[in-house]
This record gives sequence, structure tokens and C-alpha cells, in this order.
Amino acid sequence: MDLRRLRGAHQWPRRANRALVAVPLLLILVVTVVDILAPPDVHLGPFLVAAPAITASFGSPRMTAFIGVVAVLAQTIVAVMRTSLTDLNHSFQITALILISAFVTFFAYRRERHERELTQLRSVAEATQEVLLRPPPERIGALRIASAYLAAEAEAQIGGDLYAVARTAHGTRIIVGDVRGKGLEAIGDAALVLGAFRAAAHRQAKLPVLVAYLEGAVSSDLTDPGPHRNQRIDRGEAFVTAAVLDVPDTESALQLVNCGHPPPLLLRDRRVSPLEVSQSALPLGLTEFARSDFAVESFPFEVGDIVLLYTDGIIEARDSRGAFYPLAERMSSWPGGDPDALVRYLCGDLMAHSGGSLGDDAAMVALQRLPAAGA
Repeated sequence: MDLRRLRGAHQWPRRANRALVAVPLLLILVVTVVDILAPPDVHLGPFLVAAPAITASFGSPRMTAFIGVVAVLAQTIVAVMRTSLTDLNHSFQITALILISAFVTFFAYRRERHERELTQLRSVAEATQEVLLRPPPERIGALRIASAYLAAEAEAQIGGDLYAVARTAHGTRIIVGDVRGKGLEAIGDAALVLGAFRAAAHRQAKLPVLVAYLEGAVSSDLTDPGPHRNQRIDRGEAFVTAAVLDVPDTESALQLVNCGHPPPLLLRDRRVSPLEVSQSALPLGLTEFARSDFAVESFPFEVGDIVLLYTDGIIEARDSRGAFYPLAERMSSWPGGDPDALVRYLCGDLMAHSGGSLGDDAAMVALQRLPAAGA
């Protein structure tokens, strides 16, 4: 699941906007006819101001100006039919209508300019996501994989959550992580971790060595005195939680190093169990304050099993009553299928639980063990 599927969602409102222009035109027609037929002491002309004002809320500046011109012409017809153009009352109404139409046309121009900027921002976010969070292949080695990223900020589309998959000579390595904080610094830190993982995942023979390399990359960047670092943030508050997995092709097991991240969930026969390590390492970037041994623990991972890696934006999502999202419970109630079906199910269920918006970014990666080739 990626942002490219959202592109069509921004196209249908344009077609709807063209259909909505019938509303101010109908309003102008009704007000004009009723005003002409009304008694001499009844004046409905001021209601015509609503036509360009309504159009400015959804239409382009050109459309808004067009509706304003139509409204002015309608008021002119009313003036001719009822008295004359030189009538003081109608003259003031026409003048006021022209001024207000000009104002709302300018506001429509500002709104359209802002929408163009948002569209450009979405395009940049899409390009950024495609570079940083490259969707993993549906199948790699002995795994079938699916992933999703749900951004808390609708216009940002990407933040400090991260995931990546790398192929090695004997298996597949996966990382899912969460950078503390938000904004550009979080995106930069996520890019740093992803770059380090992709550079070293296939070169480091041992998983602890790989995690130590990631720790060194994060720690060295946090001590960089460059101007991009906010000096008001305490060094102890800058870190990255991460779960790093190594899935061998020929073994029915997986190896896990957990650096302060929520434990992955194993789904087997509709039963969900967390892959809790006995010794969790410190988050990346905190070894300055305490030594951390990146101990590896193994867990059974058999054919047909699905492991879900996720960030805390999922389990910390709340509903209208403040209840957290019960991820393990919802996984166990999933009717079954491949990892892509599971990810789609959880994304839809999560958004329904949280009322359509998240308080924090959320990412998930689902892995399913496949039968060995030729089995």
C-alpha cells in the first residue's frame, strides 16, 4: 500500500466542482424571477451576493468571476424590469454586487493557489516515500511480504516511522523502526537509519554486528554539531527504536534483535503470540548513557506463519472513548489469507477504530514463511 493509490482520490472533487456550479446559477435564476414578480416595496437583490460567495468556496477564480458577472447582469435586468438603472436603490445594489464579486474572486484565487501548493507538497511526499520507504517485493527469498505506511499528518504522508527489507546470501533481513519526534529532523533520522541498513545488511555476517553498525551511524549523527540539530533537544531524548530480523531461507526460525521496539506478533492457526525477547537492547542512539548488548534471540517461524512488525502508532491509536487499538485481538479475528490481505484488513480496521485519523504515524510489515522451493 503506497501513496500512488491515493492519487485518484484528489481528482474526483474537480468533477464535482463543475457540477456544483448549477447551485449558484439556480439561485440567481430564482432570486431574479421572484424579485421581478415581488411587490414594489420588496427587494430581493441583496440575495444575489450569495451566488459568487458560494462559488468561491469550491470554484476557480474564473468561475467565480463568471458567476459574479451573471449576478450583476441579473440585477441589471431586475432594475430595468422594476424601475430603471438610474434608480438609487438598484444602483447601490449593483455597485455592492460588483465589489463583493471582485473580493470573493480574489479569495478564490488565494484558495486555488493554496490548493496548488498542497498538491505540490503531496507530490514531494510521494516522491520522498518512494525513495525512503521503497515498497518491498511481494516475494523475496522464502518470504511473502506486504507493508503499509499511514501518516498522522494528511499532507505530510511520511514521518519518522521506517521499514526496509534487504536480501543476503542466506536469507532476508528486515528492519522496522520509529524515530522519536516529528518533522524534518525525524525524516532525516529515518533516512539515516534506512541508508545505513541498506548499505550494511548484506555485508555484515552477524546480526549483532549489523545492529551495532546502525547504532554507530545514529550516535555519530546525533553528536554532529551541524545547524540542522535543534540544540534545545536533550541528547537523551533523541533515539530510534527498532526491531531487526534475520530470516534464514533454510531454517524454520527467525532471529531477532529488539532495540526498545514493540514486540513483533506471530500469527499461527489464528492464535497470536508476541515475540518477546528476554533481553531488550536500548534504542539506537542511547549507548552513550549505558552499554547495550545486542543479543540475538531465535523464535520458531514455520511454513504458513505470519509475523507482523509494526510501530507504536498502531497500538497507541485510540477510539472515541479513549481505548487503545487491540492489535493482537484484531489479528486473531482476521479470517485469513496472505500478508497483503492482512495489512489491508488491519489498515481499514485501524482507521475505523480511530475515526479516520491517527495521533501518530503508523507503519506495519507482514511476513509469511513460504514452502521451500521444490517442496
